[in-house]
Amino acid sequence: MVPKGWILKELQTIISGNIKNGFSPLASDSKTGYWVLGLGALSDDGIKIDEIKPVEPTKKVIDSVLSKGDFLVSRSNTPDKVGRSIQYKGEIDNCSYPDLMMKFRVDKAQVYPLFVEHQLKSSVVRAYFKMCASGSSKSMVKINKKVLEKTPLLVPPLVEQQKIAKILSTWDKAISTTERLIENSTQQKKALMQQLLTGKKRLLDESGKRFEREWEEVELGEISHITTGSSNREDSSLTGEYAFFDRSIDVRTSGIFLFDAEAIIVGGEGQDFVPKYFEGKFDLHQRTYAIMDFKNTYGKFLFYYIGYYRHYFLSQAVGSTVKSLRLPMFQKMPVKLPSAKEQQKIASVLTNADKEIELLEQQLADLQQEKKALMQVLLTGKKRVVVDA
Repeated sequence: MVPKGWILKELQTIISGNIKNGFSPLASDSKTGYWVLGLGALSDDGIKIDEIKPVEPTKKVIDSVLSKGDFLVSRSNTPDKVGRSIQYKGEIDNCSYPDLMMKFRVDKAQVYPLFVEHQLKSSVVRAYFKMCASGSSKSMVKINKKVLEKTPLLVPPLVEQQKIAKILSTWDKAISTTERLIENSTQQKKALMQQLLTGKKRLLDESGKRFEREWEEVELGEISHITTGSSNREDSSLTGEYAFFDRSIDVRTSGIFLFDAEAIIVGGEGQDFVPKYFEGKFDLHQRTYAIMDFKNTYGKFLFYYIGYYRHYFLSQAVGSTVKSLRLPMFQKMPVKLPSAKEQQKIASVLTNADKEIELLEQQLADLQQEKKALMQVLLTGKKRVVVDA
């Protein structure tokens, strides 16, 4: 049902000009001052500036350079991302768009651009794109110009569009501010790790004096027991009671457990080897490692230490396509240990930093969910805004 005073329109009726596909040039080996967006450059929050490539400024590239106010729609992507849309706000100078995206502008006499951007991101429009997408591969589907032209949009009077867009933009600002706080806190934590886990900065002991004892170098195998899951262990399930870590250390579940301990979990195959800290009952895939039974070592400190020095694993991993680790590589990893009390102090500081980041991430998730719910009622007219006379 169309709300009173609103009109159900197709996108093609509010477009100024034509819908155009972009151009996909070869990436340049050096920075040229001209760029092209990558396939993953469009996000729900705008353009990812790290998803661009330098290109030579040929005529085709220059002809596809974006202008502020252009709308971009991903015409080929995964089923969840196809049709992802943003309004270009001049984030990157001399930036063009690839052939796998479509561009258009809207008629400002009919619609408020920011309102259209919110409508294109709504669950109704996203579901429409997903339904219309097709392709020979299930992992990569496409929509075409005709699908985009027929996109259904509920359009209220212009003044109401502006009011709705203003309300949603307030939430966008709150989300953006929280994202920046998360990024700042993450960078601060990285700086803390660099100072504390290398001994460049020493904390204060209980008497208020800085720790002075020299750090002792040992091998990881000397201060812990390192093991892996066996080949005949039960695989993960959806209804298991206990944690199960696979090779990518995603936490799944299992109906049985092999270990009940404080442990640092590291995947034996992959590209990053980022550790996870866990306490309790769990099971492992046969190529996933658990570091346990710490001797004269504080487990949480060792978790942060291994995370900071994981470049050791990257340097030791073998294999061309899929990198993998072997047990002796873990056992021989060099570790420099301060006193147990200093370990606890360092771990406490870094744990508090993690808690701050986790709190901000929860706040971000709440804001995003609240905005999603607000979009559902405002962009469908289920809840009407008060418009100034």
